[in-house]
Amino acid sequence: MTVKIVENQKELEDAFSIRKTVFAEEQNVPLEEEIDQYEDEATHFVMYSETNDPIAAGRFRVVDGYGKVERICVLNEARKTGAGRKMMSQIEDYARKQDLHKLKLNAQTHAIPFYAGLGYEVVSEEFLDAGIPHKTMIKQIPTEALAE
Repeated sequence: MTVKIVENQKELEDAFSIRKTVFAEEQNVPLEEEIDQYEDEATHFVMYSETNDPIAAGRFRVVDGYGKVERICVLNEARKTGAGRKMMSQIEDYARKQDLHKLKLNAQTHAIPFYAGLGYEVVSEEFLDAGIPHKTMIKQIPTEALAE
């Protein structure tokens, strides 16, 4: 599995395709909410399988001094393979290189154990986003930490 920072239109389309499959088709998030006004300012990530098929995506923005991790998703057939963990590790490495040491994300409540296992802590009450329960989580990443 290889994680890439999106550099061209094809890679961006691959990332959007994964997001549409996971969020719009599986979770019934309206497409106009999923693809939003922040796409142009975000750094997008896409993961490819050994056969070069897109299998996971995510995006990253800087918001209020935090690195904001957003739209993390893995295709159903690639779940439980370490793809999500690898995606998060690459995004955290990217944040570190941007000299950001505080990360924030809004986790769907079912995904809280996954993010907690990566060191994120819940800092909000539950709220709805696109009709799905979420909680905000944060993580401090030390400068000297290295990705696994």
